[in-house]
Amino acid sequence: MRAGVLGGTFDPPHLAHLAIGAAAKQALHLDRVLFVPAGDPWRKAGREVSPASVRLRMLRAALEPLPWAEISAIEVDRPGPSYSADTMEELARESARGADWWFIVGDDALTDLPNWHEPERLLAAARLALVWRPPGDPIIPGEVRTRFADIEARLDVVPMPPLDVSSTALRERVRSGRATSILLPEGVRTVVDELGLYR
Repeated sequence: MRAGVLGGTFDPPHLAHLAIGAAAKQALHLDRVLFVPAGDPWRKAGREVSPASVRLRMLRAALEPLPWAEISAIEVDRPGPSYSADTMEELARESARGADWWFIVGDDALTDLPNWHEPERLLAAARLALVWRPPGDPIIPGEVRTRFADIEARLDVVPMPPLDVSSTALRERVRSGRATSILLPEGVRTVVDELGLYR
């Protein structure tokens, strides 16, 4: 089995999240992509985040039409801060023997990797799938190369066209009453409106 893991706050999940998962599936020939919402996103301390149960509901609505996409509530169910290293170790341990895992990151997450909680454990449990927007070759920051000497051997590139969309911008669109069509899956917008989120 070949599986990818895409973590995030997913507040709300949007088109770019789905496109990243699809791009990783195609580039790496993945059998499935697990979307893993953070239970306690410690890197976003001090920012208001929708409850985990609400983010799970939105994610289910977003992924419903995609047979290759799955949700894992592993971080929601686990108490304490959501650490990717813990998640990947647990997923790898619970999976069938011989499974190959990729942890999907963008260039911003790769740059920030030295500041993550015990990133060496993450790299031991899974390869990195770096989502890169052409043109040009991926750039690995000097600090990352210094901290992780074999980083290039643990990394596969996932090319993807640029998509100018973010959860922050979508929350503001909802707050100001602007349209979110195309950018926000219809099922997600239904949940947002039903619960009065981001107002």
